[in-house]
Amino acid sequence: QVQLVESGGGLVQPGGSLRLSCKASRGFFSIMSMAWYRQIPGKQREFVARQHSLSGSNYTESVEGRFFISGDVFGATVDLQMNNLKPEDTANYLCNIDGWIEESTGRTNYWGAGTLVAVSS
Repeated sequence: QVQLVESGGGLVQPGGSLRLSCKASRGFFSIMSMAWYRQIPGKQREFVARQHSLSGSNYTESVEGRFFISGDVFGATVDLQMNNLKPEDTANYLCNIDGWIEESTGRTNYWGAGTLVAVSS
């Protein structure tokens, strides 16, 4: 099995920056995509950013130009640089890796438990 562990969350003032990191407990045979989502209690999980092996990176519109995803498929790590943070960015941020642990296993989505980000003055 694989565990994903996020870190880097915290309390920051509006306009500030945070860098989130996610590391898998083991390497992957192959990774299709690495992504970040966020969730507020009582609401649906929301896509934030993805780095796809075929199509590159894409972002939800509300973070375009402020957030930047950088993934290392060999190290099975993915970071999210968040700049000019706004109160509406407050959420639990979860990382996701979609890939194959071994050549013989099926393609699987793996999720971390998340790291909390609070943007407030």
